[in-house]
Amino acid sequence: MERFDVIVIGFGKGSKVLTSALAAQGRRVALVEKSDKMYGGTCPNVGCVPTKFLVNRAEMARIKGFASFEEKAAFYAQSIRDKKELREKILSKMFNTFGGNPNITLYTGTAKFVSPKEIEISGKDFTAAITADKIVIDTGSVPFIPPIEGLKECRCAYVSEGMLDLERLPKRLVVIGGGNIGLEFASFYRQFGSEVTVLQDLPEFFPNEDADVAAAVRETLAGQGIELVAGAKVLSVKNEGEGAVVRYAAGGEEKEAKCDAVLVSTGRVPNTRELNLGAAGVETTSRGTIAVDERMRTTASGIWAIGDVAGSPQFTYISQDDARIVMDDFKGGGRTSAGRNVPYSVFLAPPLSRVGLTEKAALAEGYKIKTAVIPVTGLPRSHVLGKYTGMLKAVVDADSGLILGAALYCEESHEMINIVTLAMNEKLSYTVLRDMIFTHPVMSEALNDLFAAIK
Repeated sequence: MERFDVIVIGFGKGSKVLTSALAAQGRRVALVEKSDKMYGGTCPNVGCVPTKFLVNRAEMARIKGFASFEEKAAFYAQSIRDKKELREKILSKMFNTFGGNPNITLYTGTAKFVSPKEIEISGKDFTAAITADKIVIDTGSVPFIPPIEGLKECRCAYVSEGMLDLERLPKRLVVIGGGNIGLEFASFYRQFGSEVTVLQDLPEFFPNEDADVAAAVRETLAGQGIELVAGAKVLSVKNEGEGAVVRYAAGGEEKEAKCDAVLVSTGRVPNTRELNLGAAGVETTSRGTIAVDERMRTTASGIWAIGDVAGSPQFTYISQDDARIVMDDFKGGGRTSAGRNVPYSVFLAPPLSRVGLTEKAALAEGYKIKTAVIPVTGLPRSHVLGKYTGMLKAVVDADSGLILGAALYCEESHEMINIVTLAMNEKLSYTVLRDMIFTHPVMSEALNDLFAAIK
């Protein structure tokens, strides 16, 4: 049995950070990844990078203003091929970087615990037994497939990963699920030229946002031609020719939506099925995630878990931060996951970005607050871009002046939100952003106006 200093199971963003840092220190690391198509994890292969690549291409398609669906479909197909080429470059880079490091042994196979310190790996044409005193689990999450009649038999039903390889642009797309992933796909497929219907089982879209923010986003999506159906219970999916018929109940009626493709985007579940966690004494929560403390330690000594599988917010940069916490714990430091401000963006057109508390959440937590809302229409950068959709909202603690949260629904909000997050992390008064000198004309200077509206 080969011994390593550290075993890392799963090749995601956090794993990359952790493995690289350990190898640079001269430690021997075993990095285990089940699929040779997933070196680097979800983000660069079937998540953030390819989807945002297509978001950009979809915007190009909108600008080009193709006259016919055939022209739109051809541009879409080329975009998918370009996306595949990009992925192959990333995979090659990941393999060469990590597989070529003398301190890293890259195993492509399925890992499972046989004891708290021993891992068995089953590959395509090999098996291996390895051991280490420190083991880190970063196996991520997988799509949840709901038990809908006929869904598994549907020939044109896909999860997000499958849609990313579909070279045929669907004329009509039905999205089951109104979360961030489903709405991002709905947005860029609409820009490519598909007719899109989104079926959301919850009574409203963007339930975690304040009512004014949610209404602004819904209005924009509807204005772009996306049909949003809230409170929709999907009853069945049935093959019809080369497409499908989705039957659902909404508003007390049963309805049908005919389509060429169905995107199933109903959430993700932790990827633990093959790990045999019981053999290691690693416990899971009621949600199926690996139970961890604030230092990402599991219930078994010497075993940590990071990222989606540990129940962290499902963003690649949180997996990266989890890895930093583990590295610090290896050194006996005190870094933890407590109190993290987690910014995120939903890449619609324009993107919706948020950090911290909404107005309703702040009030529910007992804060005395001040708020400000401004439209995008008067911003200089909006005139430069010719894009006037959106609004900005901030929530401030009335007693301390600290920023409690912000929702930015505008062009380039995915960059702006990081400035707000930095101010929150450093516990700066909102007046710092109100009075900060920004370059001009940029969208971030809108933060001057937003926080000046706090009264």
